[in-house]
Amino acid sequence: MKPTIFITGASSGIGQATALYFAAKEWNVVATMRQPEKQNVLKNSDQILVLPLDVEKPDTFAEIIDTAIAKFGKIDVLFNNAGYGQHGLFEATTAEQIQRQFSINLFGTMEITRALLPHFRKQKSGNIITVTSGVGRVTVPLVSVYAASKFALEGFLESLSFELGAQNIKVKIIEPGSINTNFEQTTKANFASDESLTDYKDYLQKMDEVFKGIYSGATASVDDVAATIFKAATDETDTLRYIIGTDLQPLIDIRNGGTDENYMNTLKGIFG
Repeated sequence: MKPTIFITGASSGIGQATALYFAAKEWNVVATMRQPEKQNVLKNSDQILVLPLDVEKPDTFAEIIDTAIAKFGKIDVLFNNAGYGQHGLFEATTAEQIQRQFSINLFGTMEITRALLPHFRKQKSGNIITVTSGVGRVTVPLVSVYAASKFALEGFLESLSFELGAQNIKVKIIEPGSINTNFEQTTKANFASDESLTDYKDYLQKMDEVFKGIYSGATASVDDVAATIFKAATDETDTLRYIIGTDLQPLIDIRNGGTDENYMNTLKGIFG
């Protein structure tokens, strides 16, 4: 029986690229997304099952998982990819925007993971792979709420890895740096701003130029991420974190290997 991966947020970007990559490797793929009717790349076939799933609606998960298992017999890997980035000034970010950020990035991931655990325990194996972000380890300005959700995910998954290890279920974290996706455009559309906060005007203009340079210098593609996810699914190791992109590793090395003062001074040199 072919192995099966269950993907959330498969409509575009990393999720869609991962679905195509695993299908090319002869895996069965359950590609879930909020609006499958808008999907024009992934199609239902003997190997790919496209299903509607909104991670903010956990009461629908059991039926969707049962449908996937009925199609392919089992699920071997859960790939938590659904999420979005709430960027902008914290002072301009509303309580509703903060709640939605955590509802999707953290609570949605927790609930779909919880929903699949009984299946993994029953078959005495499974692999939970989750995309966090470089800003789940190294923060930058104007992403305080997004970074908070990713830091929370990192803590949740690291702790979870110990208790699920006792059940022969692996936990893997994917940490992309700057990636060539439509993420920049998406976050700009969600950018929290307030024209009355004029004190930040000069800083926002400066950061706009800094981030243009970061995005234009992206060192990895969605296909690179998909290949790393496949490695995490198949390498049979207990490796917890997989870092993607040459821009991220040096900053993590500074954080892990030096003093907090040196780490903060390095980032202030870029964003101060």
